[in-house]
Amino acid sequence: MTTTAKPSPRDRLLDAAAELIYREGVGTGIDALCRAAGVSKRSMYQLFGSKDEVLAAALARQEPRLAALLMPPPGEPAAPRERILYVFRRMEEAAASPGYRGCPFLSAQVELKDPGHAASSVAARGKRGITDFFRAEAERAGVAEPGLLARRLAVVYDGASTRAGIGSEVLDGLAVSTAALLLDAAGLTEQEGPAEDTAGGAKDGGEAA
Repeated sequence: MTTTAKPSPRDRLLDAAAELIYREGVGTGIDALCRAAGVSKRSMYQLFGSKDEVLAAALARQEPRLAALLMPPPGEPAAPRERILYVFRRMEEAAASPGYRGCPFLSAQVELKDPGHAASSVAARGKRGITDFFRAEAERAGVAEPGLLARRLAVVYDGASTRAGIGSEVLDGLAVSTAALLLDAAGLTEQEGPAEDTAGGAKDGGEAA
């Protein structure tokens, strides 16, 4: 019979920090954090130099978890439009669950108000990851301005997740449909790709490449 290894004090601190800070904000005190983790303050300071370091490490730990939650698996779906909309569908599913508080990276940035804070840097990297994904898919689809489209999609994502997180909006497909409108406007339609000049698509009876 195998036994599950007990989480280390470091893991318990990071898990507790991620949960408490997401639920109660970055102002969560050290006492509450250590109590939730079952770790003494002395042990915390031996593992991390400050609460700020705990916060930064906890956010960094969230990056792969959120990527697994939001991002489509490689090649599933294959089409750029559907891969982009997949992110919005997954966000809406998360937003419908009890305890949803919006994007943890954006929340941390808003609360900290200091771009130089170590946790702000981690949060900014997490937000860039989503925008970079949108841009990569837009580039793959061949849209004219992939960077602009990616930024617009990121604004929709952030706005929708924030409104859902504070309880002012039940998304119910709103974020997905708004993102779809942006994709349509960029020419990335259901046909998967920017609108083309069909008159020049094939010449002399040959097949288009």
